[in-house]
Amino acid sequence: MRNVILLVAVVSLLLLVGSAGASDVGTAGMRNGTTVNIQSGGQSYPAYITTPEGDGPSPALVLLHSFNGLEPGYEVMVDRLATEGFVVIAPEWQTFEESPEDTVMEGLVRDTVAYLGTRPEVNESSIGLTGFCAGGRYTMLFLPQIEEFSAGVAWYGFPYSGGQANGTPPAEFVENITDPMLIIHGTADEASPVGDIYRYATDLDAAGKYFELKVYQGEPHGFMIREDGQLVETPVAESAYQEMVVFFKQRLSGT
Repeated sequence: MRNVILLVAVVSLLLLVGSAGASDVGTAGMRNGTTVNIQSGGQSYPAYITTPEGDGPSPALVLLHSFNGLEPGYEVMVDRLATEGFVVIAPEWQTFEESPEDTVMEGLVRDTVAYLGTRPEVNESSIGLTGFCAGGRYTMLFLPQIEEFSAGVAWYGFPYSGGQANGTPPAEFVENITDPMLIIHGTADEASPVGDIYRYATDLDAAGKYFELKVYQGEPHGFMIREDGQLVETPVAESAYQEMVVFFKQRLSGT
C-alpha cells in the first residue's frame, strides 16, 4: 500500500512539473488555429489564423515569419496570442518564392488585411503588424506604407537592407511613419548588427517618431525560434514575448 501511495505521489509531482512548464509559456487555455487561403497577385497563399474566445470584434495582428518559413513555433505563438485577445493571421509568404519582390509582399500584406476585414471577429480599426528577421524588415517597411496598421513590432529586422530582392531599405520611409513601433533585438545579432538598430533608433528620434526599443544583451539573431523550428522557452524569450503583448494591448486595445 505504501508503494502505491509513493507511486501516486511521484506521478502527481510529474504532472505538476509538466503543468508548470506549460504555464511558463502561457499555454493554458490555448486556442487552436486553422488554415485559410489569401488570394493575392492571382495566387492563393495559405495562412494560419487563430481567433480569441468571444464574439468580438477584437484587435487583430498580421504576423510575418522569417526566411525559414512558417515554422511550428510561429503557429504556437499565433495560438498563444489569441489567448491574449487578438485575432492573429500568419500568411506563408514564401509559398511561391523564397525571396519575393517587395511589391509582391506589399500586395500580400494588403490582401491579408483585406481578408481580416471580411471576418466579423475583427475590429478593422485596430490592426497591428509584427514580423521576425525578414518579417522584421517587412514590418519596418510596411508600417509606414499601409495605413490600416495602427502599431508594429519588429523583431531583429534590417532597417538599412533592401532585402534579398534588392528593394528599398525601410530606413528610407522613416519620415512616413505615423504609428508607434516597438523594436526588439539582441546584441549578439551577427546578421543584423545592433549598431544598425541604434542608428535606426537615432533616425526615428531625429524625425520625432514614436518608438520603443528593447535590446537583450548576448542574444543572437532569431532568438525566439530554436533550430528545430520550435518556440524558445527561456526567461529572455518570455520577456520579449510579453513586451510585444503589452505594447499591442496598449496601442490596439487601450489596456
